[in-house]
Amino acid sequence: MKRRLTALLLVLLCLPLTACQKQQNLYSATWFDLFDTVAIVQGYADSQDSWNAQTQAMYSDLQHYNELFDIYHHYDGVINLYDVNARAAAAPVQVSDELYAFLRWCKDTAYPAANGATNIAAGAVLRLWHDARESDSPAPPDADAIAAALAHIDIEDLVLDDAAQTVYFADPEMALDVGAVGKGYAVEMAAQAAEARGLKSALISVGGNLRAIGTKPDGSQWSGGVENPWNASEVYTSTNSIFGCPSTSSDLALVTSGDYQRYFVVDGKRYHHIIDPDTLWPAAYYNGVTVLCPDSGMADCLTTALFCMPLEEGQKLVESLDDVEAMWCTPDKQATTSSGWDSHLKK
Repeated sequence: MKRRLTALLLVLLCLPLTACQKQQNLYSATWFDLFDTVAIVQGYADSQDSWNAQTQAMYSDLQHYNELFDIYHHYDGVINLYDVNARAAAAPVQVSDELYAFLRWCKDTAYPAANGATNIAAGAVLRLWHDARESDSPAPPDADAIAAALAHIDIEDLVLDDAAQTVYFADPEMALDVGAVGKGYAVEMAAQAAEARGLKSALISVGGNLRAIGTKPDGSQWSGGVENPWNASEVYTSTNSIFGCPSTSSDLALVTSGDYQRYFVVDGKRYHHIIDPDTLWPAAYYNGVTVLCPDSGMADCLTTALFCMPLEEGQKLVESLDDVEAMWCTPDKQATTSSGWDSHLKK
C-alpha cells in the first residue's frame, strides 16, 4: 500500500461540563503492522475496558482489509487481491462480500468520480515502477516496457459478476493495484463499523489518512494539521498559515498525498510513487494535495486523482463535487485552496 504524508493529530482535552461528560476519558491505541505504516486512534470512552473492546474490534477490521487488499502476499483462508491477480485471467474468482463490494465501488464510483485518474486496473504499469523503486539499483522502467503495459490497464477488462460475486480479467495481462484507494476505503469501513458498535468520539489516523467520528464530549470538533510538503520537518498549526488546522468536523476525513516519502533518485532527479495515468511517469504538478470530504475512501481516491491533474482541471473537478474541499501545494511553494476550504479551518 502506498504511503501518505503523515498528518499531525491535534487532540484537545475537553473540560468536563456535566456529570455525564465526567465519565468520558481520553484513550489512545497505536499499531505498527497495518498497511505498512503507523496507525493511531484516539478517542473518548466510559472506561478502559470499553475503549479496549472498541479498538480491538477496529484493529481486527483494519487487519482484515489489510489482508484483503494485499497484492504481494497470500494468506491462508483468505481470497485476496494477490489471489485474484494470480487466478482471475484463467477463470472467474469468487471473492468475499467485502472484497467484491470494494471492487464494485472502485469501478463504478471511484473511477468515474476521479475522471479515470484513479484506476485500480493499472497494476501492469504500477508494478514496473514498484519494482524499479524496490530494486537494489533503482532506475526508471524501460520506456518500451511502460508502453507495452499501457495496453493492459483498461478497467472495462475488470469483469464483475454480481450474481456469482466473481472477478474475471478479460485481459490476461491486466493486474489490480489498489494502493491509491485501499487504505482510505479500509479506514472508512472501520470507522463506520466502530460507529455501529457505539463509538461516539474518535479520530483515526492510518498513515496520515484521518477520519473523525463524532465530536469531543464538550462539542468541539476534531482537527488535524497538514505537513509542510517543502519541509517535512515542519508542521504548521497556526490558522494564519496555509497549513492551518482543518476541522474534520463530525464524520469527515482529511487525506494528503505527497511526492517525498516514497521515491528514488537517479542522476539527481527524484522519481516518486504517484504515477500520472496520462504520461505513465511520476506526476509533476504538485508536492502535496490534501482533500477534505465525508468519506475517507473517496478522499483517498481524489488526492491521487488531483495529484495527476493540472490545477485548473482539478479545481473544476472539486467544485463539481458536493462536500469536497482541497488544497494544492505546487513546486514554486504556493498553495491554492478550493472555495470552501477556509470555512473548515479551526477557529
